[in-house]
Amino acid sequence: MKNFSSGFLILILALTLAACSGDDDSKTWAEGAPRDEDRDEEAVPVEVIELERGTIESVLRFSATLEAERDVRVFAEAQRRVVELRVEEGDAVGAGALLIRLQDDAQKSALNKAEIELRQATREFDRQKNLFERSLVSEQVFNDAALLFDQAEIAVEDARRNLAYTEVRAPFAGIVTERMVNVGDYVTLNQPLFRIVDFDSIVARIYVPEKELPDLATGLDARLTAEAIGGVSFVGSVDRISPVVDPGTGTVKVTVATPRQESLRPGMYVEVELVTAVHEDALLLPKRAVVYDNDQLFVFRLGEERRVERIKVDRVLEDVENIEPKGDLAESDLIVAAGQASLKDGALVRLPGDPDPDDDDGDEEGGDVDNGAETEADA
Repeated sequence: MKNFSSGFLILILALTLAACSGDDDSKTWAEGAPRDEDRDEEAVPVEVIELERGTIESVLRFSATLEAERDVRVFAEAQRRVVELRVEEGDAVGAGALLIRLQDDAQKSALNKAEIELRQATREFDRQKNLFERSLVSEQVFNDAALLFDQAEIAVEDARRNLAYTEVRAPFAGIVTERMVNVGDYVTLNQPLFRIVDFDSIVARIYVPEKELPDLATGLDARLTAEAIGGVSFVGSVDRISPVVDPGTGTVKVTVATPRQESLRPGMYVEVELVTAVHEDALLLPKRAVVYDNDQLFVFRLGEERRVERIKVDRVLEDVENIEPKGDLAESDLIVAAGQASLKDGALVRLPGDPDPDDDDGDEEGGDVDNGAETEADA
């Protein structure tokens, strides 16, 4: 029993000594390890650009389909057979130009009959008027003659109108885009015959958010680009702005007038850019240099001793590539354009032309080896 107790005490003593020895080693390693503040700060490799001045535009972009404001269908106003066709699809016509002629024999006969009755009523009215002025007939007889004369005049006007309906004419100058009748067809009342489009009235209708209303005005320049004709751009202008806001979409209808171009046609898809403001001599900050933090914009400007300064950016104007900032930035400032995502205010940076610290360490080590070799050779 005594032997067992002695052995147990010896085992405990050995374990205690081993633990104390381990604590001393750990303490010694921790004291000898370099602390973060003792280590050299590592420079972040970046690229910088110099701010310059130039022209910047504030542009609103939309998509639209071209349409002609003067685009009508011509309908028949009489039930007759087509006897003459004057135009074809693609023909240019002037206002009032004859398109087709309908059978008109009945209308001509009705007009001749009405004109004969008018001549007879005119003679009778003149006779009764002469007698009435001489007090040879009563006023009732004179009034009856005047009534027949008025009715005869109206009948002639109706007959002439019905005869005019047999000649279908263009309501305005334009291009015949569709013909829906042939010679010999019997047309009915209100049957569509032609479609005529005024290509000088082509417009693009866009729907602008109501928040952009303060920047809109008639006469505002607009650029239209049609990919169907090779991405060619045309210059138009804002012709009309709707006085009401659509409550369902929160937008305002804006009509953009286009220039007369042979290549622009109704139904063509175009991209529309409204130029709401132009600044000629503006400080240009490329968007690729901007860091976005929620709804705020920041850039890093290179300062002294290769340290950067984090600057908040407020926008004056903005286009696809650049921002016109207001605030502390100035022309010729060097702004970090690559590598800024991991930067913090006051961070140390390294530019492409700066020496690499790793290369310097290698050179020093290589120099020590060379010196040692020379010493050994001398010896």
